[in-house]
Amino acid sequence: MTAHTHALRLLPWTTPEGKPCFLSSDTDEGVLSRLADDVEAAQTSAGAGVLGCAKAVLADPQVDARELRFALARVTEVLGDVLRVAESRGARLSVPYEEEEGDEGDDPRLPAEAFG
Repeated sequence: MTAHTHALRLLPWTTPEGKPCFLSSDTDEGVLSRLADDVEAAQTSAGAGVLGCAKAVLADPQVDARELRFALARVTEVLGDVLRVAESRGARLSVPYEEEEGDEGDDPRLPAEAFG
């Protein structure tokens, strides 16, 4: 039995077609891994900022529909980013997959989109 030392990392951006991007690496110290960490940190920080603004909009009894739609659009954007960050980080916390000797199968923890 050999330990699977790395899995695909879900990156915090998508392709131009909106498909998820993955990184296969044996280390978290590579250039793309560090870039992904920086982007995740920026997305999480942006989420906190948008949350504060959305709370202020909701607290304003004079807010109009245009302002509400704008706030909701920004919340939707950052929520998608933060959920992707959570999925990526959660996947990296899981127990390493171990292949049986002679097992030709794929890592069952990988999403189907990783292969399409």
